[in-house]
Amino acid sequence: MLDVKLETLLVVADCGNFTKAAEILSLTQPAVSHHINQLEKECGARLFLRGKGDFKLTQEGKIAVTYARRLKALHEKMLQKIADEQKHISRFRIGITHTSENNTITEVLAKYASQNPNVTITILTDTINNLYDMLENYELDIAIVEGKRLSSKLNYFMLDTDYLVCVLCNENPLSKQSMVTIQELKKENMILRLPSSATRQLFEATLVSMNELIENFNVSLEVDNVATIKELVRKDFGVSILPRSACIGDVRKGKLTILPIENLSMMREMNIAYHKDFTYLEVLNDIVRLYQGTVQET
Repeated sequence: MLDVKLETLLVVADCGNFTKAAEILSLTQPAVSHHINQLEKECGARLFLRGKGDFKLTQEGKIAVTYARRLKALHEKMLQKIADEQKHISRFRIGITHTSENNTITEVLAKYASQNPNVTITILTDTINNLYDMLENYELDIAIVEGKRLSSKLNYFMLDTDYLVCVLCNENPLSKQSMVTIQELKKENMILRLPSSATRQLFEATLVSMNELIENFNVSLEVDNVATIKELVRKDFGVSILPRSACIGDVRKGKLTILPIENLSMMREMNIAYHKDFTYLEVLNDIVRLYQGTVQET
């Protein structure tokens, strides 16, 4: 069982208030305060900056919360793994980016689960930074991400390569061309992913390498959801920059046009990231083989 003081720490950190935390935990406020005071004595550091009613984590507090979340996730995983072992079930929590929701990987994971009756897969979608945080905290078993983050705790298995393209409505005059130039893009309304997305960051970094800035473009909309962006582009509200893998199905159905951008090479790897102590490497091999076979079929 997770130490009750750590449970209290996590709830107080989430709501920033001892009174609210007491309500959530069904404890008295003095009991919550006592738990935090005990934990601060154990850590030898102040974990919260006390203000008028609300509390903010100190740097030491942020470290404590990070490890408390990791311990909680490991504890829950231990109980789940024991229960699954007794039922002869393998359960995997797999994180994917919003971009990956719209490419082949979700179909592949569904195929793998259907072909392996004793396997249960939970797919969680989030930003790439949040996926890495969840992976390092053992809240995920696997994350399918673009590129790599330097980490001594993680290994990577390359699934595929991908590249960014300009996505246009079929009625856009530029769709009749073989490529789009930077100057032509500057004249278009652009519907882009959020600045925190890996797709947007790669596009902006590539522009900088060409002595260009995103401020020189008419970004009329910023949208987190890739499917929404494609629908807006299809209705000719603007053009976008998205991974080819997220659009190729729409192109084959005649819904959208994708074109390369002159002088911009925006290649990236799609990797399976996992902890070095992950013991189901045969699952990764099976997923990669199934992915490759699915891609060849399409």
